[in-house]
Amino acid sequence: MSKRILTRREREVFNLLVLNKSTKEIALDLNISEKTVRNHISNVMQKLGVKGRAQAVVELLKLGEIAL
Repeated sequence: MSKRILTRREREVFNLLVLNKSTKEIALDLNISEKTVRNHISNVMQKLGVKGRAQAVVELLKLGEIAL
């Protein structure tokens, strides 16, 4: 079993992101601020070395960190 890249919360954020939820909807669903949602997304993009959310989603799917 390979080590997970994402924290539990980052995974929750990206699982909602792939459901086409907005930053605001994710914040409401997880009971966190929109800024916190954006921070989680930025942190993941930095971990993966990618430039955008879509690219992060593609990489996470390839790595098996999230599923559609």
